[in-house]
Amino acid sequence: MNIPDYVQLRDANFTLLAYFRVDRPEKAINKAGFESQLELIKKVIDEIPFGKLHPIELNTNE
Repeated sequence: MNIPDYVQLRDANFTLLAYFRVDRPEKAINKAGFESQLELIKKVIDEIPFGKLHPIELNTNE
């Protein structure tokens, strides 16, 4: 049995903005208002090592 990997998107105050499975990010990212930055978020997720925190600058004014 495989347990899926999850990602948390948090703001500078560590408030949870989105929580989703790595293999299905679209719905949660869209719901959080970052649909225009979906490809950037997916690219970062693919590149970071498992279990690591990684800062990413997202434009919240779109």
